[in-house]
Amino acid sequence: MGKVGIIGVGQSAFVRGYPGSIRELAFEGFKDAMRDAGAKTEDIGASVICSAPEYDKQRSPAGVFAEYMGLTPQPTFYVETLCSSSSTGLKPAYSLIESGLHDSVAVIGFQKMSEISSAESQERMGRGADIQWESPFGTMMPAYYAMYARNHMATYGTTPEDLALIRLKSSTYGQINDKAVYRKAVTAEMFTDPESPMSGPVASPLRVGDCCANADGSSCIIVAGEEKARAMSDKPVWILGLGAASTSVNLAGRDVFNGLTVGIEAGRQAYEMAGVTPKEIDVAEVHDCFTIAEMMAYENLGFAKPGEGRDLIRGKETYKEGSIPVNVDGGLLSKGHPIGATGGSQIRTIVLQLRGEAGDMQVKNPEIGLVHNIGGVGLYGNVTILGR
Repeated sequence: MGKVGIIGVGQSAFVRGYPGSIRELAFEGFKDAMRDAGAKTEDIGASVICSAPEYDKQRSPAGVFAEYMGLTPQPTFYVETLCSSSSTGLKPAYSLIESGLHDSVAVIGFQKMSEISSAESQERMGRGADIQWESPFGTMMPAYYAMYARNHMATYGTTPEDLALIRLKSSTYGQINDKAVYRKAVTAEMFTDPESPMSGPVASPLRVGDCCANADGSSCIIVAGEEKARAMSDKPVWILGLGAASTSVNLAGRDVFNGLTVGIEAGRQAYEMAGVTPKEIDVAEVHDCFTIAEMMAYENLGFAKPGEGRDLIRGKETYKEGSIPVNVDGGLLSKGHPIGATGGSQIRTIVLQLRGEAGDMQVKNPEIGLVHNIGGVGLYGNVTILGR
């Protein structure tokens, strides 16, 4: 089997209320990726469209997008794994190329969260849990992650101040990311000032500042086989490892609450396929829908031992200049979280880092990057390892 490379990446700005249609929103990321790849629509053998359909008013958006973007009569496919949809979409794209069915695939992720009200959005997020056994009790995403935060604190002594440090790092880079929805400075004092919105309780111990915001946005990744990738790109980024896992949708079916087992298992698979260890990762994007999620990712991916993730953020080791830079584009906490577009945005960030094109967010000479993307409350996990 030959290599599979990424030759183009694109992303819309993530915003709170996109004024156009979902097809126009998706086209923004697609247009950027096609320009980046120097590709025409006839160069694309197939498309994989990714979103969480419960937020979409359009049924079967894949066909609508393929028509709008000029990707017919090529086949189009639809992929959904909640918040990890567009990183999941990379796996069938890789497989379609490795099988020889196609030599290039566009992976397009999108979500227009403002299509529905905030209350409706929260209700749909609750239905990401089991609608027979769990969501009828009113469970919501912040409450689920608050359970993990409480357990991490009880087990390892992690503090709310440790979690606040993660948001401070996020805002450091969110301020310089022109694609981010939240570009304001955040200070530690905001988490203790009762007058600051950041300190407001959401689900104890998580505060407003510990939670990412919904957003509208799109992303696109153009993937190609080795021959086509080398012909079309001077610096393709190669897919070295792909890992994916799932677990019990009900928390009652789980026996580990100090981390997300899907992240651990997906990471194990990706490291094995790539033939690398956590120490060889130069830059990472991890799923930080809540500050505790980033903390657990440090440990689940082997960047720190269980309970020692706090040492990384306390020592600023996950900053751009640190030993393992993480989310130096601001992460979900600053960029926002347009569910179907998030994984593709993370992949875009790592591709730009490996190409040396990340601007003020650039890490020094990275050779191997990692993307960690979670769907639901650790229901789905994807880890992707990329190399120059």
